Amino acid sequence: MKILVVVQARCSSTRLHAKVLLEAAGETLLLHQLRRISRATLPWKTIIATTTDRIDDAIVNLCNIHNYEVFRGHPIDLLDRHYQAALAFGADIVVKIPSDCPLIDPKVIDRVLQFYNDNQNTYDYVSNLHPATYPDGNDVEILPLTVLHDAWVNASKPFEREHTTPYIWDNPNQFTIGNVECPDGINYSMSHRWTLDYQEDYEFIRSVYEHLYPQNPNFSMKDILDLLALHPEIAAINTHLAGVNWYRHHLKELQTVSSQATKNFINSSSLVYQQQD
Repeated sequence: MKILVVVQARCSSTRLHAKVLLEAAGETLLLHQLRRISRATLPWKTIIATTTDRIDDAIVNLCNIHNYEVFRGHPIDLLDRHYQAALAFGADIVVKIPSDCPLIDPKVIDRVLQFYNDNQNTYDYVSNLHPATYPDGNDVEILPLTVLHDAWVNASKPFEREHTTPYIWDNPNQFTIGNVECPDGINYSMSHRWTLDYQEDYEFIRSVYEHLYPQNPNFSMKDILDLLALHPEIAAINTHLAGVNWYRHHLKELQTVSSQATKNFINSSSLVYQQQD
């Protein structure tokens, strides 16, 4: 079974332009993330799925320089981009990891993939997101090509196309859903934000890299948690954004996501949020 890790990346992000090409500790965040992914031990092939827009030539050039293979597809329909990439590279199993996770822990990837491998006859889709318990920014989703094809054919809502997998995990009566929870029993998903979406997120991630990377390029999730316990001022950089995610725009449409799984970010200049009703 050929396993393909697809890291989707683009430069035209509206909230933080060209965010994957921002730098920390002397290297772009995209390269940092790709190298972290490569440290996971289970075998697969990793490709970057970017868009056909000319602005993303910069991503292609970077990947070519560092010998990462690239697929170029639809700018907005990420479901189509993932599916076409899977076909182009002959994948049987697709692992979706977004490029806004430059602090992802390779051990988390291994743990989710091992769970999938051990339960292929049980689940159509496995992730660590439904429900999420890991710090936001350790996203791993795994599904066979047959299930991805089903979603590609039948998903019709714009958010289902944009976010690739909601058609699958939001229909538990149609698909069997498996989930991997954080092993220490703590839910970090609404309190620890390690994903890259806003300027404050970048400042937080850059600070983590500047503190940990020079001494240990292979720093782990535990190393980050220890750093934040020692330096709460780093965690405070983007703590007002903790729990903010795309779900907040679609709570009336999603069947399996409650208002407790997201917060509504009101105003980045005043740095406040409110809990969804």
